[in-house]
Amino acid sequence: MNTTIKHKLELLPDSPGCYIHKDKNGTIIYVGKAKNLKNRVRSYFHGSHDTKTELLVSEIEDFEFIVTGSDTEALLLEINLIQENKPKYNIKLKDDKSYPYIKITDELYPRLLITRQIKKKDGIYFGPYPDSRAATEIKRLLDRLFPFKKCTNPANKVCFYYHLGQCNAHTICQTDKAYWKGLTEDVKHFLNGKDNKIVNQLKDKMTKASEIMEFERAAEYRDLIQAIGLLRTKQRIMNQDLMDRDIFGYYVEKGWICVQVFFVRQGKLIQRDVNTFPYYNEAEEDFLTYIGQFYRDSQHFLPKEIFIPQDIDQELVSALVSAKVIKPQRGEKKQLVNLATKNARVSLQQKFDLLEKDIKKTHGAVENLGDLLNIPKPSRIEAFDNSNIQGTSPVSAMVVFVDGKPSKKDYRKFKIKTVVGPDDYASMREVIYRRYSRVLKDGLTPPDLIIIDGGQGQVKVARDVIVNKLGLDIPIAGLQKNDKHQTHELLFGDPLEVVELPRNSEEFFLLHRIQDEVHRFAITFHRQLRSKNSFSSKLDSIAGLGPKRKQALMKHFKNLNNIQNAAIDDIINCGIPRNIAESIKENLMTRDEN
Repeated sequence: MNTTIKHKLELLPDSPGCYIHKDKNGTIIYVGKAKNLKNRVRSYFHGSHDTKTELLVSEIEDFEFIVTGSDTEALLLEINLIQENKPKYNIKLKDDKSYPYIKITDELYPRLLITRQIKKKDGIYFGPYPDSRAATEIKRLLDRLFPFKKCTNPANKVCFYYHLGQCNAHTICQTDKAYWKGLTEDVKHFLNGKDNKIVNQLKDKMTKASEIMEFERAAEYRDLIQAIGLLRTKQRIMNQDLMDRDIFGYYVEKGWICVQVFFVRQGKLIQRDVNTFPYYNEAEEDFLTYIGQFYRDSQHFLPKEIFIPQDIDQELVSALVSAKVIKPQRGEKKQLVNLATKNARVSLQQKFDLLEKDIKKTHGAVENLGDLLNIPKPSRIEAFDNSNIQGTSPVSAMVVFVDGKPSKKDYRKFKIKTVVGPDDYASMREVIYRRYSRVLKDGLTPPDLIIIDGGQGQVKVARDVIVNKLGLDIPIAGLQKNDKHQTHELLFGDPLEVVELPRNSEEFFLLHRIQDEVHRFAITFHRQLRSKNSFSSKLDSIAGLGPKRKQALMKHFKNLNNIQNAAIDDIINCGIPRNIAESIKENLMTRDEN
């Protein structure tokens, strides 16, 4: 688990929503929904999983989330995101067929149908639903509540459903277009959560049935009321008009603004765009500037409609874009703008929380380390480590951390010049003297703290050079590793003592990062030098093979084994004359036989 994911996990909300896992290339590899984003997303990175989930988790390098108003909204949004992005891990679990909708047909006597195909001007659609079972259960409830056509009888012949009060598609019912239009509106309101009218009617019928002791009929009304209670959610993720539109919301705090754009295509919320930046004018002015720049970028499709928050000047936005600009006042469209605004607030708060953690991890850790060692805040820390194998190609390396963060432009590499054999103390003495005599000579900025990756002996050597030979007053600490090569003890003081360092503190993690970084830098330099020396030593004796030709060989073949196994023509292709190429092959084969 990388640091970004670790910090984001701590900041997840307890809200329902969708989460989006991405790989190292930023590609969406999985989309999921959750009743509680915090609990669900954290579960991927804690505990054991089956092989399939472990494979998914191993590829996750980052994640995003979208907060929704309910679990059902999260489910519908998940479907839309999967259909749009086709993440590879979702495709294994969900087939790529279209999802079911409930349709009211555009006929003289309208019908309620379940369909997977949407055709414009062919009826009114509700959904999508997660599977056919969910759609069937809702349609069954609608069939019991609304008397749409359910039979194949001619209009002048009543059917069984007519006697149950569930089919009014007969001439005896004396219905007209206004009746069916009103019935359709009732269904739309009902599926959008505005079901009080239906529930009150059912309660009245239940009461009357009970009064005349028709208890079975009363129980049926009661069951219908309970079934409606299970569907009391506003399905804002799908619009019935199949319109393409962008939904804008924004939130400002502490001099920053976050703008969220929801992309609705064919009525479905399929994607979002998030941008967070500081604002220097009025927030509304910078929001207008953002919209103007947003659609000048050719990658952003201009939809037919744009929804904006209430406090934004509609006429100014209309002057910036050629689409229809709407400030929704109520209902489902207003709720979509509110949802975008809510997500903007969550994203901005997450940014502040991550920033606060970063400050605590860096600046806070540096301050705590200074307090722990009873020295001024060590804003600049320089750390040293040696590397050699039985004294061969000995090197040392220095890394620099400024305010808790690596300053790689200040890193330095040292080839050991005066030491023969494996002598870490002498190597450290040489490097410390070379570094800080240069600091004195050139007037460079001295560090606030020197850290030696080593034990008491190396720290004492470094202190002797700094204090006695160079006359500098720079605090020096040592970091010892345990038998598992992990950061174990911090040495400091005169005489040296072990400093108690809480293992869960930010200052411990800072020292751990410094020790790992200086060791990595030193060992990488040593390997490069050893590889170069090994390569050069076997080729130095070949006449006509100078530095440039050796460099060309190294760049192309990478190592001696590849050169040894290469054909002579391949070596010639690197710009090597044939007679020298033959000498190289002969030399390497002879050495191999020896």
